[in-house]
Amino acid sequence: MDIPVLHVTGNSLAETYEKGLIELWQNGCRMPTAYDKPGDPLSLDCTMNLTVLKPWSDPMIHKFFIGGIADLREYVYELEGLKDCICRNENDPKDTRWEYLYSSRMTNYGTWLEKVKGLEDVSEHHFDVVAKYDDGSDGIRTGHFEVNQVENVIQKLVKQPFTRQAQMILWMPQMDSKVYDPPCCQSLHFRLTPEGKGYSLNTNIRFRSNDSSRAFFHNCFGFIQFVRNKILFPLQERLGCEINYGRLNWQADSWHLYGSEIKNFEERFINRLKVSNFEDRVLNFHDPDIQEMYHECEPMILQKFEDVKKSFGIVS
Repeated sequence: MDIPVLHVTGNSLAETYEKGLIELWQNGCRMPTAYDKPGDPLSLDCTMNLTVLKPWSDPMIHKFFIGGIADLREYVYELEGLKDCICRNENDPKDTRWEYLYSSRMTNYGTWLEKVKGLEDVSEHHFDVVAKYDDGSDGIRTGHFEVNQVENVIQKLVKQPFTRQAQMILWMPQMDSKVYDPPCCQSLHFRLTPEGKGYSLNTNIRFRSNDSSRAFFHNCFGFIQFVRNKILFPLQERLGCEINYGRLNWQADSWHLYGSEIKNFEERFINRLKVSNFEDRVLNFHDPDIQEMYHECEPMILQKFEDVKKSFGIVS
């Protein structure tokens, strides 16, 4: 049995997501996973390409996702780097915090975090202090090199809009091949195509592993926001012309539904298809009420980040 390669296309994120879930349900194959518990059913799995033709269009939000509007806003903040200082210290085997964050890999590739008592003892590969702890230690970003891949992508596209070299990679083999839960996102690739008096920004994003029911929607929603805010807008400013948000193609080597989630999936998604219209299963992100919910939670989320930092002894 081969793993099927499936492909769906939709105008908006919500439409594409729903088509993808149906395609996985109908044509995915049964596979075990490394995270199965005894007695769990086999997962549904496939290699999936999801093409969103108009990423900034509504309906953007599908109601079949874990959490609420505030969770989506928090994930966008995370991609923008607000949690970078609470990754684990690489020189502390007892530290069980996050191994990585996508934002750090995109803007500080090649570096990692370490906790040190005295900066005079740090090697020459010390880049900057990113946190200070209540025990007097410093959290430093260190490594053999440091690459801001976001800036590199923008510079390449400004110099040559049709370049095939505007990409970011997130896998660091010297670290990620050894950890229990390495990065799922592997690369982002960008190209500009002529459109009117400006350009259209085309994006490819590849994940090695993507949980279709518990992670994909947050991931894709977050990266749609990230690309617009951190790639499209800076390009528009530097090129001095309008940049349209072109199609986004999302490839997951493994787009899966865990066996332990199948019953819940049937109840919350498959059965709902039979008794509701598409319009009842989605939300318009640009609806004023949704926008109000999306932004009014920002102070609460920022305070949550501060509280988490304090719980780890980070004072600044």
